[in-house]
Amino acid sequence: MHQLNWRFSVRVLLPVAMSTAVALALAALALVWAVRQSDEISIQRQQRMAERSIRAVLGELAKQQEMVAVWNDTVLNLNKKPLDEKWLHANIGGWLHVTFDQDRTYILDPNDQAIDAVIDGTRMPPEEFEKVRASFHELIRGLRGDARSSHHGHSDRFSHAEYLKSGRAVHDTHLLELLGRPSAVSAMKIVPENEELIQKPGSEFLLLSVRFLDGNFLNQLAEQNLIEGLRFSQVNEPGEGEIGVPLRSDEGKLIGYFIWKPELPGTTILRTFGPSIAVVCLLIIGVMALLARSLRRSMGKLRKVIAELRESEAQAHHLAFHDVLTGLPNRAMFDQSLDRTLASAGPQGRLAILMLDLDRFKHVNDTLGHQAGDAVVREFGQRLALLLRGSDTIARLGGDEFAIVLSGINGHEDVERVCVRILEAVRQPFEIAGKQAFVGVSIGVALAPDAGLERVDLMRKADIALYQAKSEGRDAYRIFTAAMDETVKVRSTIEEELRLALVTGSDLRLFYQPQVDVDGQSIIGLEALVRWHHPTRGMIAPHQFIAIAEETGLISSLGEWVLRQACLASKRWPDLTIAVNLSPVQFRSSGLAEQLIGIVREAGADPRRIEFEITESLLLDDSDLSRCALKTLRQEGFKIALDDFGTGYSSLSYLRRFEVDKIKIDRSFVQHLGQQDESMAIVTAIVTLCRAMGLTVTAEGVETEDQKRFLSQTGCSEMQGFLFSHALPEEQIEDLLISLRDRLGSQGNATLASYASGGRRVAALT
Repeated sequence: MHQLNWRFSVRVLLPVAMSTAVALALAALALVWAVRQSDEISIQRQQRMAERSIRAVLGELAKQQEMVAVWNDTVLNLNKKPLDEKWLHANIGGWLHVTFDQDRTYILDPNDQAIDAVIDGTRMPPEEFEKVRASFHELIRGLRGDARSSHHGHSDRFSHAEYLKSGRAVHDTHLLELLGRPSAVSAMKIVPENEELIQKPGSEFLLLSVRFLDGNFLNQLAEQNLIEGLRFSQVNEPGEGEIGVPLRSDEGKLIGYFIWKPELPGTTILRTFGPSIAVVCLLIIGVMALLARSLRRSMGKLRKVIAELRESEAQAHHLAFHDVLTGLPNRAMFDQSLDRTLASAGPQGRLAILMLDLDRFKHVNDTLGHQAGDAVVREFGQRLALLLRGSDTIARLGGDEFAIVLSGINGHEDVERVCVRILEAVRQPFEIAGKQAFVGVSIGVALAPDAGLERVDLMRKADIALYQAKSEGRDAYRIFTAAMDETVKVRSTIEEELRLALVTGSDLRLFYQPQVDVDGQSIIGLEALVRWHHPTRGMIAPHQFIAIAEETGLISSLGEWVLRQACLASKRWPDLTIAVNLSPVQFRSSGLAEQLIGIVREAGADPRRIEFEITESLLLDDSDLSRCALKTLRQEGFKIALDDFGTGYSSLSYLRRFEVDKIKIDRSFVQHLGQQDESMAIVTAIVTLCRAMGLTVTAEGVETEDQKRFLSQTGCSEMQGFLFSHALPEEQIEDLLISLRDRLGSQGNATLASYASGGRRVAALT
């Protein structure tokens, strides 16, 4: 044991201790170096900012002068006799001081005699210039075209001299000592701004500007560049923590020093966090000691842990590629297995991919609970395993979705036999906690190599076939064909084009089918029916694009568009009720009622003239969301009609629970009136039932006089069908109503001029 501890100390603890010590030492050196580098970079940055500011003030002086020196008005006013001193002060000297903080300005005549002087914004006698003439001597000579005096060369960072011609401006700028103060000075010829005014060469006036660098300029420089304690001194005597940078004139003469306290971020950080860093280092050493002690104790457990890891590795691998609920392979393993099967089968090998989806599985979850749903999924997987060969692959992809790979098949017949056995097995009841659950299964099949040889493509096509099986009634199987793929592409194209049509609204139109009174004499309402006239496909049947809209989520946008158009029609024909169909899909939105109410209010339509038609499937869903939405709509004044009554499974309890206002008898019962006693009995029973409940009854699909007569005798409230009118566009409806009113006018108002029913005024048909 002692030998083991010694080896552990030599091989583990000693290298760890040495590595820690070296790492801490290197970290300390790196920290000191980083602090110094950071401070040096900060000092250099502040020096560069000061340099740029000094250089910038020279250029700014010239630009400021150019605003008044290159100006026809200045030239004209300077040549006036007598001189307009107020104008000069307001537009030159005084203006430059107020606008740009120029400390001094002087104007010299062509003979270099001062005619105007402004000091600190106050106009002074021109003779004040004589006190500084010597300092401006070199600038004036250079600007007048004399031989320019040479500037003594020097390398100091603040030295600067410039002689510039840009456009019509001619100026010279210098950095010099003026009246014992560091100054930026600029001299510029006063010239016209264009050729309209002639200025004789040599007769120009001169504008001289001065900006002292030890006054307000220092405050601006410190504020703009965040320089602490910036000051100017004649001698280089920086205080503690300060630095001094020399300032020299263009002749190289030392003017003084800019002194400030530089920002030292590295030192600041070190002072702030130094104690904390020391504590952290001590903590690291302590933690390393504790870790070493813990590591020694862990050595004994290491072999045991390794053994346990090896034991659980197989289990983890199994869980990574198998479904926990059923024990079947999951999607990852299914993909790998299918890839291997396709590779081994080759281009000529035949195999089938089956995609399965349980039907009515949601109903099991909703009625018996999710535990019952899990039990159904588990038993379904077991039934599949009993039906298939050991060489076939079964996988649960997720939820109630399964996939199967059948290899070594001879043709469609083998696959169809398997599908039939699966359908028969699923139709047997599932015993769940003493209760029976019934589900179905839809199967989509893709055959290789007929449908392709790539896994992704085969699974996509099997999904298409599965969708086909579900859309054709469920509880069936379908084998993929090229026509299915084309159907999917067409549906996708229709979806994109419908989305575009909803944006533009140009290809969509509303048609209106009249609803008439019991005698068939008067139009009392219109049902709004959307039509899509595609620019290339022609008229697309409503059941085609509406189904796509419901599947893709476009039904909400389509419903909004229809309602907005119907509101406009309601305002156009205020005496008629406009019926608008609502899809059950729309009721899945929690804010449907508020959305519909908002559209009607925005359009300014009367809710009492809008009727919403729903289907029996919405009642069968019996959700609180739908019931609440319908209640809100009725409270707002809208009427609710139950469309296609008799085709579903709605009962009296549903009618009472949802409180509809109208029942519309489906055309499938109306079309057999006079031919089948059963249809006549059903219609009579529906009308009697609705009248007993105080509901309005509308019969759809009335096409013959016999049907009309029977419905009238039975007590039907309203009728709708081709006997009275097909669905017509808005302009034809308007023509129809106008012609009816004209006919009534010619016959007088004694009989059909108006018809009162619940306060509604309607137009007569005959």
